[in-house]
Amino acid sequence: MLQQILNDMYIEPELLVELNEEQKQILFLKMREEQVRRWKEREAGLEKMEVPQRPKKVGGKCISWLMGADSDVWVWVMGEHSADKPYEQICDEIMAERAAQQAQREAEELRAKKEAELVKRFSGIYVDPELESWREEEKRQAQARQAAAEEQRRREEELKKREAEERRKAEEEVRRLAEERTQQIYMDLKEVQRSVQVQEREDKEWQETLRKSKAADLRRRSIAKQMREDHRRRSLKALEQGRVAAMSKAFGGAKPALPPKPKPRTITVNTETLSRVIESKPGVRRTLSSSSRDHIVHWFREEQLPLRAGFLRDQSGIALWFHGIITRQEAEALLSQGEPGSFLVRVSERIKGYVLSYRCQDEYKHFLIDATENCYMLLGDQIKFPTLTDLVEYHEGEPLTMSGGERLLKPCGQRPGCVDYSDLFT
Repeated sequence: MLQQILNDMYIEPELLVELNEEQKQILFLKMREEQVRRWKEREAGLEKMEVPQRPKKVGGKCISWLMGADSDVWVWVMGEHSADKPYEQICDEIMAERAAQQAQREAEELRAKKEAELVKRFSGIYVDPELESWREEEKRQAQARQAAAEEQRRREEELKKREAEERRKAEEEVRRLAEERTQQIYMDLKEVQRSVQVQEREDKEWQETLRKSKAADLRRRSIAKQMREDHRRRSLKALEQGRVAAMSKAFGGAKPALPPKPKPRTITVNTETLSRVIESKPGVRRTLSSSSRDHIVHWFREEQLPLRAGFLRDQSGIALWFHGIITRQEAEALLSQGEPGSFLVRVSERIKGYVLSYRCQDEYKHFLIDATENCYMLLGDQIKFPTLTDLVEYHEGEPLTMSGGERLLKPCGQRPGCVDYSDLFT
């Protein structure tokens, strides 16, 4: 049935109504993948017709993924590791680093400015014209020259000491200004952060969005982890189910004889009671045409009855959870008398297949069961079962969906005094 929908790229509106939200998403995803596949095939055909295929380069680029200890792609999620820093600490470190860098740049500019002033101030003092004249008269006035040299050295040492002192004071001033500027920039950034936090706290809608986002992140992580575990477990079970089905098909004997047909019972329906049930379930009311019903009954007798659909595993009778051609409203009315976790499998009134109706805590869910290719599987699922009983028993331990966690706990039987599947076996 799913392959037919993908081939036609069309689904009947009546069939679409029977799908729940998760099955709709899976179906739309499959249809989109089929569209992309067809587009790629068409583009590849056009490229082969127009451009000849070029030989691949030997040293071409390629991508390799880092593998973890479990031979799977290694993935790191920020915040899950114990050594990951909180968001506030990372923000503080970034602001402190930016403040220190900006203060360092300003200190370097101030130091260069002070250096230029000192060079301009003391550059002309080391070369004294009088020293040149004294050197010319060195031969004649040795003592005078020596005294002048001593005086010059003294003055130079004094100037060097003054220059060193000035440099030290300038360096201390630059350092002090850099520290003050660093503290000022840090306080400004903290003030901006506080103002933003105050504004965020005042914005209730933003807070609610942030809370939902964090909750969604946690839920996605949990769902991803559960999906990985469920996929691994369901793959193992699917392999086991496939081996069991293959062995039963290879070594199974002749088909067991059909059980005796159930005695026809007179079904009495009170019009008043039926109208109250229909009125208690608001929604779209659909009438089942006799031609469609006859067509489905004929399909069940010709194709499903030889496969023992709806029977117990030992073929001793019909399963308690099996129901005939009933509507969604009738199924929900039956399930309303049970507890959450109650379920039944009914023959669909519009397509050749079955519907698994399930009662949750505060709603009802309906899952289509594909019965083509002599096997049974939920629409959009990958696990195939040889019988309906195998499908039901499997989901008594495994959830129907990854996110919902619906397990089949209690089968819902027939109403007292009436059987809704009598027309399928008579």
